[in-house]
This record gives sequence, C-alpha cells and structure tokens, in this order.
Amino acid sequence: MTTLFISDLHLHAAEPAAVQAFYDFLSERALGAKALYILGDFFDAWIGDDDDEPLGHEVAAKLRELANSGVDIYLMPGNRDFVLGNVFAARAGATMLTDPTVIDLYGQTTVLLHGDSLCTRDQAYMALRAQLRSPEWQAQALAQPLQVRRAMAEQLRAKSKTMNSSKPEDIMDVTPEAVVELLRENNASLMIHGHTHRPERHPLTVDEQPAERIVLGDWHDNAWCLVANEDALTLEHWPI
Repeated sequence: MTTLFISDLHLHAAEPAAVQAFYDFLSERALGAKALYILGDFFDAWIGDDDDEPLGHEVAAKLRELANSGVDIYLMPGNRDFVLGNVFAARAGATMLTDPTVIDLYGQTTVLLHGDSLCTRDQAYMALRAQLRSPEWQAQALAQPLQVRRAMAEQLRAKSKTMNSSKPEDIMDVTPEAVVELLRENNASLMIHGHTHRPERHPLTVDEQPAERIVLGDWHDNAWCLVANEDALTLEHWPI
C-alpha cells in the first residue's frame, strides 16, 4: 500500500479544472492508499469552518468518501488556509496535524510541514506569519461575520501578491540552515513540504549523514503527488 503526499492545490470555485483534477485523484490514484497527507494551502483561502460556500462542503464530502473506504487522511493548514480546523476535518473524516509533524514513514523518521516557516530570510513575511498564526488574532478574526472575513481574505491575498512582486526569488525560498536545523532537532533524515511551488528532490547531508528534502508542487498546470511505499519515493506529476 502507498502513502501519498500533496499540497498547494489552492482549491477555489473559480478554478474548476483544479477542483475536478482533485476529485479525479481521490477516485483514482488515492483509492486504496494507506494514507493521504495534505500539507497546506489545500484551499486558496479559508475564512473558517463555518463558511457556507458550497465548495468546502463538497470537498469535505469527497474526502469523507475516501476516508470511509479505509484511507487515513491527514490535513495540515498552510499560509492560505491557516484557520482550517477540526470542524472541517471531522466532516471530511480527516485528522488535523500541527506544523511541523514528525512521522515514521516506512522506517524513516520524516518531518512534515507546509514549508513557509523555513523562509526565514523573508523577514516581512515571517512577521506577518507570526501575526496570522497568533491564537488571539485568529480568535478575533473568526468572531467577525462571514462577509467581513471574505473581505479580509481578499485583502490578505492582495497584500501577499504585492509583497511578493518586489522580492528577489531566492528570498522567498527556504533557508538552507533552517532546513538542516529542523532535521537535526527531530533526528530525521527526510523532510517533505510544499509552499514554494518549486517541486524537486534535494539530497542533503546532516551531521555527516545522508538526508533529503522533497518539495511538493502546486496544482496549477500540473498536479503533483509524492508516492511513498516500502521500497521507493516517487515524485509524480500529470497535466490538469
């Protein structure tokens, strides 16, 4: 049986091709898997588990079908859907994960995270991230009416685009030293994350021992999935 890892689908009602590609993935590639891990930015924006937009309820129902078939599903919030919570997870038959989470992947100690916490050179983003991940800020935001939260989500998306447009490419990628430190802290030899939209496998050396960082791709022109089993890790993609 396989264990699957995906991230950065950025599901949105205005992008029906990506939504359908995900539904096809659930009914074809994911069916019969041991587990499915979704590592952040599952939705392009998430204003709370009480959102009444149809897409969230439809996606939860599709995930529930997969969970009922025997596949374990795990969800981790990203920087776009950072208030994704336990109510949605319960509807979807999924388990919420903290960022980062350490798992045993077929005998290999593996760190899972969305990836934005590794972009430490982007000081403006890290300051914004600290604010948005604050329990106090989230409680205040979730107390607002849905219409107000939708406007806030649009403002945050616009702010993100403005901030990123003027930044060098390298500053928005992970900091190598942060990668090594996180692997060392968890005595891990494998890291899996998304966020950067730069799918690749990166061999590393940590304390003179071999390690690897695998970056998942976003679901824009292609769908990306890391397929793991006892014998191999394969980073796959296919057209949307």
